Amino acid sequence: MLQKTAPQARQDEENFSEQIALAKDFRWDDPLLIDAQLTDDERMIRDAARDYAQSALMPRILKAHRDETFDVTVMKELGEMGFLGAPIPGYGCAGVSYVAYGLVCRELERVDTAFRSACGVQTTLSMLPIFAYGSEAQRQKYLPAMAKGELLGCFGLTEPDHGSDPGSMTSRATKVEGGWRLNGNKIWITHSPIADLMIVWAKDDEGQIRGFILERGMQGLTTSKIEGKFSVRASPTGEIAMQDVFVPDDQYLPYAKGLAAPFGCLNNARFGICWGAMGSAEFCWHAARQYVLDRKQFGRPLAANQLVQKKLADMQTDISLSLLACLHVSRLKDEDRATPEMISMLKRNAAGTALDVARTARDMHGGNGISDEYHVIRHLMNMETVNTLEGTHDIHALVLGRAQTGIQAFN
Repeated sequence: MLQKTAPQARQDEENFSEQIALAKDFRWDDPLLIDAQLTDDERMIRDAARDYAQSALMPRILKAHRDETFDVTVMKELGEMGFLGAPIPGYGCAGVSYVAYGLVCRELERVDTAFRSACGVQTTLSMLPIFAYGSEAQRQKYLPAMAKGELLGCFGLTEPDHGSDPGSMTSRATKVEGGWRLNGNKIWITHSPIADLMIVWAKDDEGQIRGFILERGMQGLTTSKIEGKFSVRASPTGEIAMQDVFVPDDQYLPYAKGLAAPFGCLNNARFGICWGAMGSAEFCWHAARQYVLDRKQFGRPLAANQLVQKKLADMQTDISLSLLACLHVSRLKDEDRATPEMISMLKRNAAGTALDVARTARDMHGGNGISDEYHVIRHLMNMETVNTLEGTHDIHALVLGRAQTGIQAFN
């Protein structure tokens, strides 16, 4: 029979005591100690984004949501904070890590998707195409002003009949003397009603997809706002209509050829969406936790019920694991090792998790959950959009399925 010696027994007792002490240090809101895995600079940027979002954006969101309006001064504020074009080196941009940029997106969407989207569309879908595929003259002309929020951009890829299948777009770019003639329509374009410039994608005479920088005021170019949205109401969404729009040669993106160019932009946009969705999910989780602690039924807090505690545990687990994945892939991205399939997995998981958390939080608020003053219903409706944009839940499943089997389920 094995027996422990006295020194071994004492060591076990000490180890057990240490485990008890560690259990007392468990942080319910950061159970996997993600904060400890950040650098001092990353925490500083995160804290600055959180302070700004909570003090400057949170007080505005209810009215903006109810009135379906967007305060364009927010863009200059984001520029002053250094958030616009944050991962881009030079040209007035901060040049921070993708981890830091992700943390900013998380804090902005903790308030509302509209604000994360404002930063993301400007950064990854407007500035990044110019930085990655534009000429040096185009970079110098646009990026410094865009980094300050003085010039607003948008990204025109989706068409009325071509959402998940952008390769079948019907927008056309015909080469003419001195430039190009563009015809076509784009829809569901974030910020198109307020954008000063638009990154638009169209097929040339050979069927090759090309990128162009269109400026507001070009003859034949119109942008109309889509009214009556039930989701992301504080963000202006619209159409881009082009009827014989002449685009000079110096507004053509010389290094953008084929679908790889817009897909590269979308991949970076999805990255910010993953972090942002987690900010929304965290808000809903924390709000639900506080509500069930405060709300009393049958003489005790709702939080005393086993089913309620299980829901909180599920939220805590799903969000914590998703955040850990976001951080890991962000580190890989900073090392230029993140693949598009990783981002697809991350986006699919983050958006789906955030939507589930928002639905559960709404339910835990009971009847109060449908009041916008409790905010969870707004996040729930926003997550319906986030689960669809930049590749639906099912499309990303097919991307991952193709990566596993080598068989493409769509053309």
